Amino acid sequence: MPIRYNKIVRDRIPDIITASGKYPRIRRLSGGEYSERLAHKLVEEAEEFVASGNIEELADVLEVMLAILRDQEVGWEALESIRTAKHAVRGGFQQQILLIEVADQDSSVP
Repeated sequence: MPIRYNKIVRDRIPDIITASGKYPRIRRLSGGEYSERLAHKLVEEAEEFVASGNIEELADVLEVMLAILRDQEVGWEALESIRTAKHAVRGGFQQQILLIEVADQDSSVP
């Protein structure tokens, strides 16, 4: 009985499966479906990092991010420029701040 995955995988995975003596069934993605599957893969890889804390999962997140940038024809420099601009306005995460809640100014805050 075949195992169903129905998810986007790295380019060499079919070859690795074949080398193990199994037979992958694949199809090529394009256009909007490719973009949509990449977005789901990004979430999947981020969830795997959250679950494991393994830095290798962050490498997978980065690989998917690079694929998304290529798909959207956006360079790394453009992404870094966006990140830098947001950092200048909103800051980073170095101060390790947890926002508990926000109240109106006229509310009494304990």
